[in-house]
Amino acid sequence: MRPPVEVCVFLLSLLAPGVLYTLNNVPALQEPLPILGIGMVVLGSLLLLLLFIVRHKTTLDPLFYVFAEFSFTCLVGLTNALEQDGFISNFMGFYLKKGEPHLSTAYAVMMSYWEGVVHFVLFLTMIRRMFTRKSYRSLGLLWAGSSIAHQLVHVPGVVIGKYGSSLRPAFWRNVPFFLVPFWAAFLLFSRPRETPIVTADKIASEQKKSLLSRPVDLLLSLLLLGAAAFSAFRGFVVLDCPLDTCFTYIYQYEPYLKDPVGFPRVMMLAYLFYALPLLAVMLCGLNTPGCSWMLDWTLFFAGAMAQAQWCHIGASLHSRTPFTYRVPADKWWPVIGLNVLLAAAPALLALRCHARPAYFMKPVPKGEANHKKKKN
Repeated sequence: MRPPVEVCVFLLSLLAPGVLYTLNNVPALQEPLPILGIGMVVLGSLLLLLLFIVRHKTTLDPLFYVFAEFSFTCLVGLTNALEQDGFISNFMGFYLKKGEPHLSTAYAVMMSYWEGVVHFVLFLTMIRRMFTRKSYRSLGLLWAGSSIAHQLVHVPGVVIGKYGSSLRPAFWRNVPFFLVPFWAAFLLFSRPRETPIVTADKIASEQKKSLLSRPVDLLLSLLLLGAAAFSAFRGFVVLDCPLDTCFTYIYQYEPYLKDPVGFPRVMMLAYLFYALPLLAVMLCGLNTPGCSWMLDWTLFFAGAMAQAQWCHIGASLHSRTPFTYRVPADKWWPVIGLNVLLAAAPALLALRCHARPAYFMKPVPKGEANHKKKKN
């Protein structure tokens, strides 16, 4: 009897710390080009093992290979985070010296924790649902948003930050990890959405309600407006806005925004140019009946903001961030509170859309809805 595929992927992923430990103790392999080459060989060997595991499957979702390969790298990231925080040792020293030294920063440590726990659990869950013929589209959109947000900050942050002048060959392994999530997101968005059967009467009743008669939506609208204002403000701050308010905020409230590693600056610009327009569009969708795209994009956006804010909040408090760039102790509650709300607003919006989707669904003729209900 074959073990479940997700168990096989889990066991293969557990090889990552062993591979790192071995490489860390073989000096001949600890040069920039060999590190890149060995990384490619390891991922290629993993792909061959995966092909062997699923050889009996006649048809297979191409995203399986993405999830399985990324599961392995998740454990690489978790190993890095645990070593940087002093829980383990003698695994990542060679890679930080000759591969990607930026992985020792506070932002990269928090990013590695997110990958090693949240993404890893999502991958195993999606693989299980894939092989039990259950839909994993919603979980996939959460992961796609999270992964794209990670890459949009990680790669440009390395290039423009203080580590940009010392890029090693191993850095270029990030290119496929940057591109693949966009391809995966395209596949997931193009697949049919699973929506509950709701009668035409129910849809019409929900869509006739004004914003004042929908107190939850009114509160969410205010949260989205606040998140948009906060995103715009911090974008202006990192662009060196000369207003006294911006100067006071970056020096007295959130000095992490001027950390020379580059990640916080790129993140605030991503909020200004990507998150801000999405917040505005979703605010319109929350107040316009029949915007069925909200059911997908709120999940994608919630995943992106959760990942980004986890890394940002954690890095601004982490001991690997120089003391002068950490959030001051007397400003801890307002700064962290605002950042938590920025992450919570998209998550609450996604929860609202999926808990009561009738407002966002296209009107269905009553007879057709009843027919579908009886059929199911």
